[in-house]
Amino acid sequence: MEVLKVSSSSSPNSVAGALAGVLRDNGGAELQAIGAGALNQAVKAVAIARGYVAPSGVDLICIPAFTDIEIDGEERTAIKLIVQPR
Repeated sequence: MEVLKVSSSSSPNSVAGALAGVLRDNGGAELQAIGAGALNQAVKAVAIARGYVAPSGVDLICIPAFTDIEIDGEERTAIKLIVQPR
């Protein structure tokens, strides 16, 4: 499953376009976000992506979970949003 990393400065529209493209190609994707601002942008991107893929008859679901990732040798806890068609 392809991982898209989202930051608090990410454009929700850009992330949504990338997410829709990955969903069309791979059938599923994972968004990773660290922090409240990044998670906010990721959730907005999922909502926008639902609108992008809805005309083709696809309804998206989003499963939130925690994951541990390493950044600069330091382990951090991130939230991952697993996005799949229903």
